[in-house]
Amino acid sequence: MQAQYTSFKMNLDEKSDKEILEEYKKLKPWGLYASIDLKNCNPETIRSKEKIRGFIVKLCELIDMKRFGEPQIVNFGEEERVAGYSFTQLIETSLISGHLANQSNAVYIDIFSCKAYEPKKAAEFCKEFFKADSYKINVSFRF
Repeated sequence: MQAQYTSFKMNLDEKSDKEILEEYKKLKPWGLYASIDLKNCNPETIRSKEKIRGFIVKLCELIDMKRFGEPQIVNFGEEERVAGYSFTQLIETSLISGHLANQSNAVYIDIFSCKAYEPKKAAEFCKEFFKADSYKINVSFRF
């Protein structure tokens, strides 16, 4: 027997953190997912393992996530377009990950947690920390 899924589309990207958290409480999804794309970031910051580690710790504190172990932070990529640091940070309620692209000075952050958090507050923190010119956020519930 094949599983059947019911899907629906909500535009969470245009809602405030307060509205997102109200919907989360009402719908009781498995988790909250935010993808944050940052453009024209500070080149020095995205190329510093120490600064990236500090970012991860501060982000987890800001959104009240308990880190599980130390972050994995690796600089790699043979193709210039994708070369840069990537990281993962396990949290008790799931995972935070990111890739920092040297060529474009872009940063791509993913936050998934079954514990609610304020995604736009997290995105603003990311923008400020990496000194990005702009960002785009996509927010969704996982069921």
